[in-house]
Amino acid sequence: MFFDTYKILRHQGRQYIPDLTKPALPDLFRGRPEISTVACSDGCSACADICPTEAILLDPIKLDLGKCVFCKECVWVCDKDKFSFTNDYKIATNVRERLIIAEGVTDPIKLDILSVREEIVKFFGGSLKLRHVSAGGDNSCEMELTACSNVNFDMGRWGIDWVASPRHSDGIVITGPITDNMSKALQICYDAIPMPKIIILVGTDAISGGIFAGSPAINRSFLENHHVDLYVPGNPPHPLTFINGVLEMIRARK
Repeated sequence: MFFDTYKILRHQGRQYIPDLTKPALPDLFRGRPEISTVACSDGCSACADICPTEAILLDPIKLDLGKCVFCKECVWVCDKDKFSFTNDYKIATNVRERLIIAEGVTDPIKLDILSVREEIVKFFGGSLKLRHVSAGGDNSCEMELTACSNVNFDMGRWGIDWVASPRHSDGIVITGPITDNMSKALQICYDAIPMPKIIILVGTDAISGGIFAGSPAINRSFLENHHVDLYVPGNPPHPLTFINGVLEMIRARK
């Protein structure tokens, strides 16, 4: 039995990532976008016209990661190679405006340290229990969040865990555009979480409504009445994006 186990371990190698703040993802990964300063063709608006979520603004060109579904249609339709996607997965932030990428900007997306509430670091720096609510999600973000606890990523080693009851949690993680049918349940869940508590939006649908924005089937009034502590963009976000965003938030003032 011992030798059989040893052979399996030797064949498969190490199954976990030792330091989740350092791994590099393949170049094919669609992470933080960049927009070159190359001049567009006169009157061209092909990138904005083809974007399914109106994530691209013109004059000057900007790309809103909170709306972007990372489809790369803008890359393929542009004849000037204005758009490209890097393999930078550290794109979570606590300031919504920092998700808007402007022309010529190549700086990484970071948290605004001074905007992180002091109680987040004081109470959750060593232990953070989260209750996830899928508010009309398509199960893609949900699967990536589940992967955060698997053997490869194991965010539990930093005391970050999922819990079943909101009364046992420190905050709520929301995926999906927040359908009208889920809006009341979301509020009930949030109210059951003891103070202080945090709100994390994961994925394009949760941040902006995504392709469902403006639909009468969604009700995003919950977000109008509560402060969001972390935005994790992506469609869906990679586990490394979520974990690094949370770690930066709870360690912000250390």
